Amino acid sequence: MKYLITGASGHLGQKVVTHLRKYVDETEVRVGIHNMKKASLFENTGLEISHLDYFDSSTIDQSFQNVDVLVYIPSITYDLTRRVQEFENVLTGAQRNHIENFIFVSFFADQVNNTFQMSPFYAYVPRRLAGSGLAYAYVRNTIYADPLIPYLPELIERGHVIYPVGDQPLSFISHDDSAEAIARLATEPALRGHGQSYLLSMPQNYNMVELAQLMTEVTGHSISYRPVTVEQFGRIYQNDGGAELASMYEAGQRGLMKETSNDFHRLTGMTPTDMAKFLHDHYGKEKIIY
Repeated sequence: MKYLITGASGHLGQKVVTHLRKYVDETEVRVGIHNMKKASLFENTGLEISHLDYFDSSTIDQSFQNVDVLVYIPSITYDLTRRVQEFENVLTGAQRNHIENFIFVSFFADQVNNTFQMSPFYAYVPRRLAGSGLAYAYVRNTIYADPLIPYLPELIERGHVIYPVGDQPLSFISHDDSAEAIARLATEPALRGHGQSYLLSMPQNYNMVELAQLMTEVTGHSISYRPVTVEQFGRIYQNDGGAELASMYEAGQRGLMKETSNDFHRLTGMTPTDMAKFLHDHYGKEKIIY
């Protein structure tokens, strides 16, 4: 078997590769990298490294050749048109190279009334895959918990969480748990190939009072919940994708970002890390840059 992980040099991609190497020989794993300066991440391994530019058909064909299972991790961009075109390039490349097993790494903001700017993409891809003739499955990640760690110093200084979601809870998953589930999905034929959808979340969701209390306990600093408006949030973080993130929290305010499931257990037989343990395990112990 040959497994191709796209976006392999990204935060999630690196972890998917790490977990996949637990279950298959590393010579069976090909890593697709856009910025080849990051190929050094995989030096001194038996991994096959391939240059992959989603907008260059020659690198797509080179990377997709003789691949049995494609794990497609989309690039990080808030340009909806470009993201859809990227997927179309990947899909046609998979068809052209006769890849039968396609795993789409998705996000759970795919409801028809979801305000998140990228929601149309997450709703479009599964429907497009359904008519593609490919065997496929996809995972719907909840909100990544990892960026909370480098955000904590700002929250400590501010003294409160400001996400504009009101009384509605949010669901989270860690990169590491998501990667473990994706690796298991890739290596378990019985769990993929028939349009299966898996939602990856922590065992429970958290409203912002609960989240702030956990942060207070972990950091030893008093953090409360004092939400700003969606518009204010967009202005505060206007240089860091604030408008796009604000559109996601507006969806959260509407109760659209709180879904949980036991799909992580179904895929791995394990229990995902909850928020208390995640914060305890990471705060003050490592620096994560996003």
